[in-house]
Amino acid sequence: MSTTYDFDLAVIGAGPAGEKAAAQAAYFGKRVAIIERARDVGGACVNTGTLPSKTLRETALFLSGFRQRQLYGFTFNAGESVSVAHFMSRQEPVCGSELARIRENLGRHRIELLWGSAKLLDEHTLEVAERSGGTRTLSSDVVLIATGSTPFQPPHIPFADPDIDDSDTILELDRIPRTMVILGGGVIGCEYATIFAPLGVKVTLVEARDKMLPFLDLEMTQLLVEKLDEIGIDVITKAEAKSVEKRADGLVHVLLSNGKELVSEKLLFAAGRNGNTRGLGLEGIGVTPDKRGQVKVDEHFRIEGARGGRVYAAGDVIGFPALASTSMEQGRVAVCHAFDLGYKTKVSEHLPYGIYTIPEVSFIGETEQSCEAKGIDYVVGRARYRDNARGQIVGDLDGMLKLIFAADDKRLLGVHIIGERATELVHIGQMVIHAGGPIDTFIYEVFNYPTLSEMYKYAAYDGLGNLARRNALLRATG
Repeated sequence: MSTTYDFDLAVIGAGPAGEKAAAQAAYFGKRVAIIERARDVGGACVNTGTLPSKTLRETALFLSGFRQRQLYGFTFNAGESVSVAHFMSRQEPVCGSELARIRENLGRHRIELLWGSAKLLDEHTLEVAERSGGTRTLSSDVVLIATGSTPFQPPHIPFADPDIDDSDTILELDRIPRTMVILGGGVIGCEYATIFAPLGVKVTLVEARDKMLPFLDLEMTQLLVEKLDEIGIDVITKAEAKSVEKRADGLVHVLLSNGKELVSEKLLFAAGRNGNTRGLGLEGIGVTPDKRGQVKVDEHFRIEGARGGRVYAAGDVIGFPALASTSMEQGRVAVCHAFDLGYKTKVSEHLPYGIYTIPEVSFIGETEQSCEAKGIDYVVGRARYRDNARGQIVGDLDGMLKLIFAADDKRLLGVHIIGERATELVHIGQMVIHAGGPIDTFIYEVFNYPTLSEMYKYAAYDGLGNLARRNALLRATG
């Protein structure tokens, strides 16, 4: 005898993973509810993370005249002339439009949106403490946890002080400071460092590891660090904060593990995030999150150890890579597996990464270092923005596109870009990697002129030339 549930799918969290999972299931005729405890849909992606920070980046570029001073060679320091009102002016229209799109998408798919906090009573039953008051209990065949994450706050940092922020509260900035210390040289820390520096803020970026962004190809990391130095950002590695305090002088004092003391008007802590699993009642289904509040899932995104095998999780709450793009796909794959839809069975193994620093950095596939570690015989081809007509037009003379390909069959293995529109350009290489295509693909294709995309052709020419010279040398030396 089959059990009748109120819903086929109940999704906890209306961020990227939750929205796309809910819409995917509803598209195939499933009865779907989505529960959100925040004041609006969209999760951190729309409200405190991805969209707000990228919007601030574009606003900083515009207000500081940074792009113009690169293009025309003049010096302009916005500094005191940029107000918080101007700086934050694009947030509401951009994020507001995306929130409206999400609400419309849920409505179009006839997804029931419940406002409140959900708790699992068992693998099929949820108790919702409704925002309007009262409690509602509902049942569902499948449950998807897509509750996202919040910034990690170590206890030795006094976040109650208005001049000490995490990556959420920095969006409530009360003024443009003259100085700022950023603790954490990961993606978020680097992005915010390059947002504030063009506005005339003296930024010091502190990273505990011996190098920043270790997942990047080393050459890309070195080029980015050079650009950080050019725009006046001081980078300190192999150091972490031993103490942070606001003193009588009204400034934030940071004592580092290397003995150095930093003093600034503002401090941003950007070193990690915790999964939002507290209060979900996971213990009721036999699951214990790790110390960062994250849960483990299998290849289908079912939570490992969860009773019944019908509770899934996707997005930041499962940890790496914690990108909006991958979270959406994880949610779709989860519900397709749960209902045996046979529509989308896995997330692509080739994931593009975008870092919205100034300049942008993006990559997909193997790095030189990963090739060496795996024993892959590879060759590199490069093209530089300064040798590209569109690169000259847009004023980016330091950017570079780098292709890594196999020496034997010339199969494209990796694409690495630093410079204008890097996060857009990477997708051209992504398609070739996905198809298992050779670097010759770019030689055969015709690209619009003048475009930055045309660099793919010349990076391929460079790579093939390097391969020919290498092979000739090998033949000559036996």
